[in-house]
Amino acid sequence: MTNIESTIAALMSLPGDTSSFKSSVIYDIGRQNGMTYNQIKKEFLDDSNKVGRGAYSLRTAASSSASKVELIQTVTPQQPIASLMNEDVFIPTNDSTFVQWGEYKSVRKIIDSRMFFPLYISGMSGNGKTMMVEQACAKAKREYIRVQISPETDEDDLIGGFRLVNGETVFHKGPVIKAMEKGCILLIDELDRGSNKIMCLQGILEGKPVLIKKIGQVVSPAPGFNVIATANTKGRGSEDGRYSAANIIDEAFIERFVATIDQPYPSSSVEHTIVSKHMEALEVDDTEFCDKLIAWSGVIRKTYEAEGVDELISTRRLCHIVKAHSIFKDRMKSIMMCIARFDDDTRSAFLDLYTKIDADKQVAPLLTASEPSEPSEPYPF
Repeated sequence: MTNIESTIAALMSLPGDTSSFKSSVIYDIGRQNGMTYNQIKKEFLDDSNKVGRGAYSLRTAASSSASKVELIQTVTPQQPIASLMNEDVFIPTNDSTFVQWGEYKSVRKIIDSRMFFPLYISGMSGNGKTMMVEQACAKAKREYIRVQISPETDEDDLIGGFRLVNGETVFHKGPVIKAMEKGCILLIDELDRGSNKIMCLQGILEGKPVLIKKIGQVVSPAPGFNVIATANTKGRGSEDGRYSAANIIDEAFIERFVATIDQPYPSSSVEHTIVSKHMEALEVDDTEFCDKLIAWSGVIRKTYEAEGVDELISTRRLCHIVKAHSIFKDRMKSIMMCIARFDDDTRSAFLDLYTKIDADKQVAPLLTASEPSEPSEPYPF
């Protein structure tokens, strides 16, 4: 099927009167189907096709090609368009390790209000932004759907597109449309990782009905629908280079969020409670280790602020260390495994800081690629 034929098919599938179309509609559908402005003007917007002010007859434009006429006759406004929709919307499960802190109560109030109140939550990685929204929905027993943004995310991923199912072309509704129809919370995770392709969400962020241009269907948001986005930056990129994949978000786009929350790392007392809950859930009986981990992360963050180190230990990484400890039952091994991703200097600095807090523990020499470890005992099989 050519671009022209695809455009005709899409136009003729729009609901309502198809005897004529506004030039703006023809232009939008044509561009979606790969036509250039000059092609659209030549094929559809010629004066001979004009039937009124800004209105053009599609049948006249298509009469030059028998295949186009046949296409118009077979694609009628009454022809149903199948739609594929799976169950991505659900109420999150309550997490026993979750601790309410920071702006949790504000997020919960917004969710409980069932108002359309787009919210932007920024903060450093691993400080519980996404989990806070998820658990607020769980406590409120609100359905939600989470969308992970990447540089490749586009309108087809978010709004929907055609898929081939059992030999039949079926329109697959994207998560945004599903959330609108369900009246649930749409959680857009890592918003600042997206490209300008996410600009298709601008109308969504105004809380207004959206036209699914590919099938000509208008979807109005059900009561309770709301958008909450999380990101590591405030939409202006990462000046220090920590989040190199973070993009600058268009001002017109980010302006549509009603409010912004900037979430820091939790206080030492809150973080202690979080780590303790993870230890309890993983059956790790080592309260002294918990105390030392909190003191260690606090020292590292102060050193980071004083520009003494270039990296941080997040709350999430502390929980990773607890999980490693539940397996290996060894404090230093758990720490070393969970900070191995850092460069040698940073890793050495972190380990040195920990040994000052936990004086009984000694740091084994750091291994390099040229100094392989001794092989462990083989398994008996």
